[in-house]
Amino acid sequence: MLHMLKNVVAAFLALVSFAALPTAAHARLQCVTYARQISDVQIRGNARDWWTSAEGRYERGEEPKPGAVLAFSGTRAMPYGHVAVVRKVVDDRHILIDHANWSRPGMVEKGVVAVDVSAAGDWSEVRVWYAPTKSVGLRASPAKGFIYPNTVTAEAESDKAHS
Repeated sequence: MLHMLKNVVAAFLALVSFAALPTAAHARLQCVTYARQISDVQIRGNARDWWTSAEGRYERGEEPKPGAVLAFSGTRAMPYGHVAVVRKVVDDRHILIDHANWSRPGMVEKGVVAVDVSAAGDWSEVRVWYAPTKSVGLRASPAKGFIYPNTVTAEAESDKAHS
């Protein structure tokens, strides 16, 4: 009986100590935290605000480049927006991205497909791989464009100088 009581007390103390941890310890990985961890774009705040926050700090544009951050607009379905890091450019309309918190809360996905479905070919509407359906999503998400880390911009300038 005493042994069982010790186990119950130990389980209770473990539960209480877990509940006492700071909220951040319980938090799932968000897209902005993950994008900052794996890219050279260091912006804080909600993903929907990254495009505006990048103005004057980072180059921005419509062309996907490895290392750039694709900034999605906030919508009713995703009020905080979304950000993803370009891993590879496949062609004018297809890229591979790394991101978190898209298919499932906190889930990290690497090298998943994102497709430009905009009429103008400017990456303003994007469909992204959605793991639960094992396909690109049925819904097109609005995007602002790509935020280029200073390292990508410097490499492009260097390539131009050597041409």
